[in-house]
Amino acid sequence: MTDDDRQLGVDLGDLDDDLANEEFPLGHEELLENYGDEEIEMEGNTATLEELIGPLGEDEYRDVEELENSIMNMVGDEAIGRKNYSDRTPPAAGEQRQDEGAPDQEGQEGQESF
Repeated sequence: MTDDDRQLGVDLGDLDDDLANEEFPLGHEELLENYGDEEIEMEGNTATLEELIGPLGEDEYRDVEELENSIMNMVGDEAIGRKNYSDRTPPAAGEQRQDEGAPDQEGQEGQESF
């Protein structure tokens, strides 16, 4: 996999090529029947296409872009790398930053969001 294969932390793998050759519009049930077991990689995690978009229950997808948007909308924060990572310089004197995670993540209770 190259960086060109990955979009917003998501790599469709072989599914990307398969969809490029598919005829649209494509029904939701037909899509899941043909490609539901295809794995999608997200920063070391994987999920099948059916796990991601199965709950949507769409009638059909007009084109590959609409399908890809549906996939991206259903991908959770497992697609991002380190949460709240910043490559900014270290905090200045008196500046407070969260170390990792958002306020609703484990170990962050009671901390304000900025």
